[in-house]
Amino acid sequence: MQQKYYIFIGVLVLAVLAGIFSYPNYYNKGVDSVNHKLSWTIPHFPEKPYILGLDLQGGVSLVYQADLSKTIDKTGAMSGLRDVIERRVNMFGVSEPVVEIQGQDRLVVELPGVTNVEQAIQMIGQTPYLEFDEQRTADETKVITDKIKEVQDAQAKKQDVSKIKDWQIVLENPYFKPTDLTGKYLTKAVVIFDPTTYKPQIQLQFNDEGSKIFADITGRNIKKPIAIFLDGASIIDTNGDGKIDGQDIYAPIVQDKIIGGKAVITGDMSSQKANSIASRLNSGALPVKIGSPISQQTVGPTLGSVSLQKSLLAGIYGLIAVVIFMIVFYRFPGLLASLALVIYVAITLAIFKLIPVTMSLSGIGGFVLSIGMAVDANILIFARMKEEIKSGKGLAPAIDEGFRRAWPSIRDSNFNSLIVCAILFTVATSFIKGFAFTLALGILVSLFSAIFITRIFLMVFVGKWAEKAKWIL
Repeated sequence: MQQKYYIFIGVLVLAVLAGIFSYPNYYNKGVDSVNHKLSWTIPHFPEKPYILGLDLQGGVSLVYQADLSKTIDKTGAMSGLRDVIERRVNMFGVSEPVVEIQGQDRLVVELPGVTNVEQAIQMIGQTPYLEFDEQRTADETKVITDKIKEVQDAQAKKQDVSKIKDWQIVLENPYFKPTDLTGKYLTKAVVIFDPTTYKPQIQLQFNDEGSKIFADITGRNIKKPIAIFLDGASIIDTNGDGKIDGQDIYAPIVQDKIIGGKAVITGDMSSQKANSIASRLNSGALPVKIGSPISQQTVGPTLGSVSLQKSLLAGIYGLIAVVIFMIVFYRFPGLLASLALVIYVAITLAIFKLIPVTMSLSGIGGFVLSIGMAVDANILIFARMKEEIKSGKGLAPAIDEGFRRAWPSIRDSNFNSLIVCAILFTVATSFIKGFAFTLALGILVSLFSAIFITRIFLMVFVGKWAEKAKWIL
């Protein structure tokens, strides 16, 4: 009996701490009042804000389409693109950005708190695309240049260019063609200085796979140029006009096969320019090209605030409705289950803060649904208890037997729900993932609430007095 009361006190302490941590405003205001009146120095409870998603605090959502036409490993390229963009937006201090792959070649970038679309696009666009191109043969160059002339003549005559066979070839560089070596394989870029001229250079280091590709490219292009492009333009200002011109081509001549995965970019550039290029490369060179976003959406902070307010009201109304139902249908045990449900809400919200969980409209929807599901176990338990009491058993044996007989059904139903949540979280988009995660977390906490907290409450409050007033059960 003594152990039972110790556990009960422990549950109450946990509930109070979870409640204060979930919403410390009232506690801290009370502390301020006491400190002011009694000249005490009671510390405030630490405040940790909830992480709100784009749909609740406002922000920008961008959808990019990657060019995978020249990529064999499309899955690997998109994963690399996602990682690079994520590093880039994290550098700008965006709170809880969401960067995820959608379909085969699309990337969704959600930036909560950012309301300037142009700023967001510029932020993403600053991420460089690095590529190494090898020289085309004379025949390949002639094919493209001839096609360019044909298209130009057609344009001069105001003819429909799209009717010219293979007209798209004019969009390609007539002198250089892409290789398999891109920024996907770059591990780092550092600024070094030539020991003879003391001019700054940029040293690139590739990973093992990139080193093999680089060795193969340099091996077959000895005494030939290798062009280095950044974002489709030359990486070096070769004409001294202070701009990186798309027509400028930095193409060092390969003297020998390079083994070890290191390349050095030289040219007429200042230390500041070299450091700027190296910094951009280290922040993430894109493994595949992306253009301007194909879709963009801005959610204003006012709309997000209204959505948050309505979501909170939905949660409160849902909790009140469940409490009323439990008390009306199950009387005193329903009241105890409702108290356990309130503790469940406090603990769940505290866990959302601790993890932390990025709260979105779908996430709040999953949490509100879990409130209703949290009493499923109690309903099964109480139904079993009723059967045991009607068969003539006392309250204590009826409680034990009710929990024992209800557990297999509770376990199986919640386990099946968790399986569905796991599938949704694995294969769905971020909107559904938020719903699945909060619902799964709510289910796990609800098991603790129903099996542990409700049982302790019943053991403490349902005594011999209830044997004489079984109607209350």
